[in-house]
Amino acid sequence: MTAPGRRSSTFTRLLRHGFTDASAAERLLDSPELAPVRNDPVLLEALGATADPDLALRGLVRLLEAQPAPPARRELLDTLIAAKPLRDRLLGVLGASAALGDHLARHCGDWQALVTYEPRDLHPGVEEFERGLAQATDPVSLRVAYRRCLLSIAARDVCGTTDVAQTAAELADLATATLRAALRLAGAAAPDDAAQCRLAVVAMGKCGGHELNYVSDVDVIFVGEPADSADEGKALRAATRLASHMMRICSETTVEGSIWPVDANLRPEGRNGPLVRTLSSHVAYYQRWAKTWEFQALLKARPVAGDPALGEEYVAALNPMVWQAAERENFVGDVQKMRRRVVENIPVAEVERELKLGPGGLRDVEFAVQLLQLVHGRADASLRSGTTLDALKSLAEGGYVGRADATQLDEAYRFLRSMEHRIQLHRLRRTHLVPESEADLRRLGRSLGLRTDPVAELTREWKRHTSVVRRLHEKLFYRPLLDAVAQLAPGEARLSPEAARERLVALGYADPAAALRHLEALASGVTRKAAIQRTLLPVLLGWFADSADPDAGLLNFRKVSDALGKTPWYLRLLRDEGAAAENLARVLSAGRLAPDLLMRAPEAVALLGEGDGGGLEPRDRAQLEQEILAAVGRAESAEQAVTAARGVRRRELFRTAAADIVGSYGTEAQPAEADQGPLVDRVGGAVSDLTAATLAGTLRAVVREGWGETLPTRFAVIGMGRFGGHELGYGSDADVLFVHEPWEDADEREAAEAANRVVAEMRRLLQIPSADPPLLIDAGLRPEGKSGPLVRTMKSYEAYYRRWSLVWESQALLRAEPVAGDEDLGRRFVELIDPLRYPRAGLGEDGVREIRRLKARMEGERLPRGADPKLHTKLGPGGLSDVEWTVQLLQMRHGAAEAGLRTPRTREALTAARQAGLIGAEDASVLDEAWVLATRVRNAVMLVRGRAGDTFPSEPRELAAVGRYLGYGPGQVGAMLDAYRRTARRARGVVEELFYGA
Repeated sequence: MTAPGRRSSTFTRLLRHGFTDASAAERLLDSPELAPVRNDPVLLEALGATADPDLALRGLVRLLEAQPAPPARRELLDTLIAAKPLRDRLLGVLGASAALGDHLARHCGDWQALVTYEPRDLHPGVEEFERGLAQATDPVSLRVAYRRCLLSIAARDVCGTTDVAQTAAELADLATATLRAALRLAGAAAPDDAAQCRLAVVAMGKCGGHELNYVSDVDVIFVGEPADSADEGKALRAATRLASHMMRICSETTVEGSIWPVDANLRPEGRNGPLVRTLSSHVAYYQRWAKTWEFQALLKARPVAGDPALGEEYVAALNPMVWQAAERENFVGDVQKMRRRVVENIPVAEVERELKLGPGGLRDVEFAVQLLQLVHGRADASLRSGTTLDALKSLAEGGYVGRADATQLDEAYRFLRSMEHRIQLHRLRRTHLVPESEADLRRLGRSLGLRTDPVAELTREWKRHTSVVRRLHEKLFYRPLLDAVAQLAPGEARLSPEAARERLVALGYADPAAALRHLEALASGVTRKAAIQRTLLPVLLGWFADSADPDAGLLNFRKVSDALGKTPWYLRLLRDEGAAAENLARVLSAGRLAPDLLMRAPEAVALLGEGDGGGLEPRDRAQLEQEILAAVGRAESAEQAVTAARGVRRRELFRTAAADIVGSYGTEAQPAEADQGPLVDRVGGAVSDLTAATLAGTLRAVVREGWGETLPTRFAVIGMGRFGGHELGYGSDADVLFVHEPWEDADEREAAEAANRVVAEMRRLLQIPSADPPLLIDAGLRPEGKSGPLVRTMKSYEAYYRRWSLVWESQALLRAEPVAGDEDLGRRFVELIDPLRYPRAGLGEDGVREIRRLKARMEGERLPRGADPKLHTKLGPGGLSDVEWTVQLLQMRHGAAEAGLRTPRTREALTAARQAGLIGAEDASVLDEAWVLATRVRNAVMLVRGRAGDTFPSEPRELAAVGRYLGYGPGQVGAMLDAYRRTARRARGVVEELFYGA
């Protein structure tokens, strides 16, 4: 008897053998059913070797209790103790699967299926499973027979007799035998239907690929033909009834549960298409309508049941089309986009636990392998396997995948599939989520042989393997392109030039020969630079391929690397800061403007990697002015000073463009910004601040060189148009007015001459041809336009505006804001014009009519000949002009009464009008959306083409690049244009009502 407060030796032994509830285990061992063997050390050792000793013991007691009589119980116990194979198999299953324990408790004689241990039992195939299901006469008995066969598969799996690939193949073979048995039952129930048709069942997905899970939908496609001389319509209806009945036999829930759902949704037209089609109908669909993913799915097509000849005819007819799929436009983009869509649809709370669909999961391996198969399987029939691991092995042997990469992926895939199998085996439920409870994780870890600290070891191994997959799944496609041109170890297989060309074409490279030359130049050699670039290029190639112009991205990267390749910080930046390399790839392949700015001073690449994107944050105006004025102060001449200021401007334009591109494209760590309004505001504000700071520095340089520290007149620059509204784009001129006011004791003529010389010199210096982009100053909005003087005094402005000002000039002044020069003079200029732009009594009806007349005339006269008005972002219906004139009319009519309207910024004024009740919330939203989109299009055109434009480009690659910037994937140019027209059309409707009063 055990002393009070002390544990029995049995209790201690149970804990040592892995039991978590030793007290309950003691009670079970003391039960009458286990009385003959309770002290047998063999039993305790065997239980301790299972994934969950507590579960195994409970299952064993339940099985013994279910035996019909004491002799049957003694037979089970005797066999269990005497026969190690049965002991390992039975207890292994009971410790891993509560669901199979339930089955054994209900069908207590099925343990006999685990007794035989002949060589032919080690790796059964379809024939053996068909024999095991042969006695089934209805859905219930089919389920019992199915579970009995599943018992033997699970036993071999948990005992390590078969590896994960063999287990998956056996599960697929059992599914094949089950589909045949179900079709046999369906045919027996409707012999007339069976006589009228030939029906073939073609397995797809994991069943077709011979890599099924324990619990999975079994994907199928049905092909039907008339038998002999039967009518085709009647035959197809008969085949459809047979196919439907077969699906129900497998899927419906009975007293013995269900087997698995049979899913026919991979058929042509999915759920909307007929369940059964003739072979010719299948062929016609795939020739005309099938999408890329449907050909990818056909990789695993395999006839499994019904008419074998018809099934083989189906595969033979469609197989050639599968291997032409890589020739389709946007093939790689389509496949990768589908993969991204799968990840995006996973609930956020489950992403990190998703074994199958999450990043670094099973689907990443499968997609990468299938992509490579489709690209290279056209020319190499050895790659045409439906089984992922077999295909991966063939890809490595052919040099299409690096051997080390293939080995790591093989190991990761096997581990993740093993996890998936053991998770599903426990309850025989379809799930791909890693459990969260400690007990479930412990059982899962132990089932995989992790016994020291099962939970910690499992988590560590799982994360390690998903990390490997995440790292390799993109690289898998690109790394061999480098190996094709770089020096490899002797005997290492490599891509042939033709295979490398095929892969580059599939990725969207228009000139694969040039791309290979760039890769050779970048990756060959034994220098540190070449070694780092060999590491980077597989990932960079993927990012380039994600753009509309991968050729330009690769060429630009070569140029940057040629310029900076010997600079230690450059290689260190790209190697150590993942964000910098990705940002660089996005910038280099997004168009001409950003790469052109970078090539003029490649050291600006450093901006791409200053921790968490901080290097791309726009600098405020005060910081910019401080830097530019400091550079001006150090310069020996005005020309040197303005050259320095233009250099800062070029660098900051690059910073702004790079941030815009990265924000629009998104990165692996940070998705593209969903709300495009802040992107537009950021670009407009940054470029406007930069232009103001550049003008301030240029003004200081010109004044210092010509007059020392002080001009004989106060001088101010007033921003107008988009400049005054903080809405400049990359290609915008700087619209300005110049105002001066002679000092009290200065000669007015001398002051005027000085002011005009300042303006002329500023314009000259900012346009001198150089490596930096010019800054064009446009004073066309001044009084009297081009006929009037460039510079006026305050008194002259006051006299002109009092006597001669027209309505359009008051409208233009809505966006006036001082940007450089004498702050007090700028402030007084604003005070002068406020009564003009915000009339105290509001804008009269005559003024309203005049503005409407001017707008209508502008629409008719200024639109370029041949331009599509519906796609003209500035002057077209619903474009920038429509929105801005509508907002400005509200400002002139109500600005005196509503302080919020007194702003030069369009979006701010629109918000203020909505808050004041002058425009409805929906109408304001429509106008805002149209204005933001039109501005984004103009910015995109400048980024892509390197020159300003108000319409969408006509060249296909440039148009696709604009689409990519706006968030549209490959092949979605039509959708982009439709969306623009739709947005502009809605905005024009609001303009007609609010501006024209229609």
